[in-house]
Amino acid sequence: MKSAKTAILEEIRTFEGQAGIYYQNLKTGETWGYREKEPYLAASIVKLPLTAAILLWRSRGETCLYDPVTICEEQKIPGCGAVQFLNGDVTLTVGELCKLMLVISDSCATNALFRHYGAEKIRETFRELGLAGTRFNREYWDDELERRGVNNYFVPEEMGRLLKRMYDGTLVDRDSSWWLEQRLREQQINHKLGGFLPLDFPLAHKTGDEEDKAHDVGIVFSKEPFIVCYGFVGPDMYKYEDFIRRSTRLLAGENGGLETPVKEDEERESEAAAGAARLEAVERARASRKASV
Repeated sequence: MKSAKTAILEEIRTFEGQAGIYYQNLKTGETWGYREKEPYLAASIVKLPLTAAILLWRSRGETCLYDPVTICEEQKIPGCGAVQFLNGDVTLTVGELCKLMLVISDSCATNALFRHYGAEKIRETFRELGLAGTRFNREYWDDELERRGVNNYFVPEEMGRLLKRMYDGTLVDRDSSWWLEQRLREQQINHKLGGFLPLDFPLAHKTGDEEDKAHDVGIVFSKEPFIVCYGFVGPDMYKYEDFIRRSTRLLAGENGGLETPVKEDEERESEAAAGAARLEAVERARASRKASV
């Protein structure tokens, strides 16, 4: 019987277009991939490193999760998310926009944060985070820049390294890592990475979808947790989505089975929730002090 790695690498080579994967076992350190160092047109994956950048700025006092950001009616765009359906101008906090951006992939929220911080600051911080090929160059639904060839990109291996730092608690600091993990655990778009896993199997991930793109990057909390980052740009995204589902199930099966590791994951999820709450409390206090000046 073929190993999951052998079966996955054999099948991924058959896809027309650009198909890649990055894998790391978080217990043993085993790492492998296929076309994992290439940049892929990002769809929504760049929302993950943007949040990491915001957490880094927060740690330096350059921003606060309770800072307000206003989205004007004319700035709303279609696509994923809820902000587009709210009436009139909408003011939300940076933290709320991050949550919407990650949990339901809200593109209005993402564009608001992109405008708030600016392309150059984002590019510089991505480089600081070690993201050489992952780039956030323009807002979503900017047809003019897209026609000029300005696009957003992610590299599966770079997303894997970012997730590893989050898992280890070294992405900015321990509570920033917990805050990000908690948000990724709340992800509502679960038809790919979680599609063939048991209901409520613990995951922390971010998806990306467009008409010719099917991505998913995250951590599967099986008994031996692992990182897996899928990228695909090509003519048959639905076939690749099915490949993501089947491959993730194979990997979970080899990393401890499909039974939910209740005790181990409950302890980690409890720590993540507590760390996220501590960070939120610090940010509320900062916002209160700022308001009182």
